[in-house]
Amino acid sequence: MSSRRGVGLSAFQNRTNLSSQYASHGASLRSSHASSLQNQLSVFQSLLHNFALQHGDTIKSDPTFRAEFARMCNAIGVDPLAGSNIKGKGGAKGSGKVSWWAQTLGGDVNDFYFELAVRVVELCRATRGENGGLMGVVECRERVGKGKGIGGGMDISDDDVLRAVKSLDPLGSGFSVVLVGSRQMIRSIPKELNTDQSTVLEAIQVLGYLTCSMLEDNLGWEQARAETVIQDLLAGSLVWVDEQAPEKEYWSPASMGSDE
Repeated sequence: MSSRRGVGLSAFQNRTNLSSQYASHGASLRSSHASSLQNQLSVFQSLLHNFALQHGDTIKSDPTFRAEFARMCNAIGVDPLAGSNIKGKGGAKGSGKVSWWAQTLGGDVNDFYFELAVRVVELCRATRGENGGLMGVVECRERVGKGKGIGGGMDISDDDVLRAVKSLDPLGSGFSVVLVGSRQMIRSIPKELNTDQSTVLEAIQVLGYLTCSMLEDNLGWEQARAETVIQDLLAGSLVWVDEQAPEKEYWSPASMGSDE
């Protein structure tokens, strides 16, 4: 007969109680940490609010300072443009929504991004026939800065342009920022660039122009593939053709005359 004694029910009960205590303690720690983090975040946001009030004029007038301040906001989870797709200091009638910019600094900065976004939209639409709906962020900033209205007599940064384009997202406008090679480009048409098209535009950005034979020799593409990509880009006005050269040369209007 075996002399081993079975484990009693009390042992199972003690183990269950111990597991329950561990779970309860863990939940208490998580709740305590979450509360502590929330308190710290509230303090940071309060300090940020006071900083914004103290340096409001500089934020409004200095594009570099404004960009750095916006990055500080993002670092602690404050979206300065949240709700800013609703026009006016009090938002749409009955909505009660207004951006953090407007709440903290009044409507001036909020309106600044509204008007800048309108200028960007107007410029992109006016030049769509020239560049096929693809414009460099730097070119956009320079042309808007020289224009009337929001650009007249005001300094704006690339960061301002990027935030203005981002503020259009809730409207489903089709405007977005894409990376072509090393350049940030504003795309004002909903059509996506495929891999071959992006490759061609990036090559033109580096070399200045391309020919079909250059694509075939350097990328190992078949003639049909090179011509298909070029024709698609031509149809969308994303490249221009120079037929006076011995072999047709293709240029990107978005890259011409740019120092990016």
